[in-house]
Parts: sequence; C-alpha cells; structure tokens
Amino acid sequence: MLQKIEHYGDKVEHYTDLAYQYGTEYGIKIVGSILIFLIGKWIAGQIVSLIKKGMQKTHVDPTLVSFAANATYVALIVVIVIAAISNLGVETTSFVAVFGAAGLAVGLALKDTLSNVGAAVLIIFFRPFKVGDAIEASGVMGTVKSINLFSTTLTTPDNRSIIIPNGALISGNIINNTGNETRRIDMVFDIDYKDDLKLAKEVIMNVLLANEKVLLEPAPVVAIGALAQNSVQIFARPWVAVDAYADVTFEIIEAVKLEFDKHKLSIPFPQMALHVRKEEL
Repeated sequence: MLQKIEHYGDKVEHYTDLAYQYGTEYGIKIVGSILIFLIGKWIAGQIVSLIKKGMQKTHVDPTLVSFAANATYVALIVVIVIAAISNLGVETTSFVAVFGAAGLAVGLALKDTLSNVGAAVLIIFFRPFKVGDAIEASGVMGTVKSINLFSTTLTTPDNRSIIIPNGALISGNIINNTGNETRRIDMVFDIDYKDDLKLAKEVIMNVLLANEKVLLEPAPVVAIGALAQNSVQIFARPWVAVDAYADVTFEIIEAVKLEFDKHKLSIPFPQMALHVRKEEL
C-alpha cells in the first residue's frame, strides 16, 4: 500500500514538473505573442497616423488618404498577427497556404464584388472625378457624395441619392462637368425671318456682356447657327466659372427674352398653313 502511494506521488510530482516546465515555456511565449500583437498594433496605428498627416500636408485627395491609410493598416495587422503566431512556435507557412487557398475561393465566389474593389482602386488613383464633382455616368447625373471600395454615391439636383457599383461606373463613359475651372454655355435663340438679324445679335451680345459672371476671356461669341425651317437660329457661347454655370444660364435666358420683347423681336413657333380647296361637282 505504501509503495502504491509512493508510486502515485512520483507520478503527481512528474506531471507537476511537466506542467511547470510547459507552463513556464509556453506561458512566456503566450505573453510574448500578446505583447507583440499589442505593441505592433500601436506601432501600426502610429505609422498610419504619420501617413495620413503626410498625405494631408501635401493636399492629397481625402478619398485617397482614407484608402491608403486603411489598406496600410490592414496589411500591417496581418503581418503582426503572423509574427505573433510564429512566436508561439507554430509553422506559419501552412497558415499562409491556407489563407491563400481561402482567399482564392473567396475571390472566385465574390468576383463581381471584387471587381468593384478593383474599380475603386482605379477611380482613386487615376481620379477621373473626386468628391464634390458633378458628373454624368451610367445614365444618371449628380454630385459625387462619397466613394468607397464597392460603390459611389451621387446626389441628384433634386436631392436624391443614387448608389452606383464602381464596376458599372468605370466601365462606361464618365462626363465630369466640374473637372475644369471654366465651362462654356451653349445656347440657341430663335428669331423670325422678318426680324432684324443684326439687332438680335447685338441685343444678345449686350445681355452677355452685362452679366458680371460672364468671362471676357475667352470672349463670348454670338453667331448665326442655322437657317431652320421656322426661324433663324442664333448661337450664343459665353464662358463662365464652373460654379456659376446654372445660375448664368437661367439669368441669360430671362434677360434675352425681356430684351427681345423690348426691341419687338419675336420668337417664332412652328406653324402650319392649311388651304381648303372647294371642288365643283
């Protein structure tokens, strides 16, 4: 009986020594891995913060700043996690292979979604437009409200939100109405064939020059555009700052109409002459 007790005591002591040995060895590694993760995460945050500040000082587009910061942070966190796991003595090569296979499977399953991410990268780096620009794309028109990895949100003039997948957006033509500092307004005014043509051109030019928002360089142009079926068409081509485009358009149309009325210049409309012929029986 005494021998059995001693035997069990030896076993307990043996397992206690093993537990102490492994606990000490792996406990230190676990603590080290936790410290690697926490310190690495803090360093990653500092690096991302420095990148943000540096890009903001150089006046980089806010969308590009956010994208670069997020991508850098994710990449650093992945490296830190792998380093922490490696510190535990785990072979990380197998993890990389598993992550690669999983990434391939996910990529095939979400290829349409990932195409939007790729399109977002193209938009951010090639910058066909930025937040605040007024664009026409995918059959809609609006002001760019936000750009994320999957879609772009436009706000229409009547304050509706339109969300367009980046893949669909980048696959077609994009018209950036505010990409340049100035923009030309293309206007057409019709007058009757009986009206004084030179007077009409002079009236329109005076209206353009009287508007303070119309630029003198490039100079506005007023010219005969076409001899239409029911009218003589006069083309007006003033240049304005891009922000004043809509306001100046409305102002000029109203002013020209008032000046036409004042100078007895008529704006014709389509007419049809009907002749009735009575035949004798």
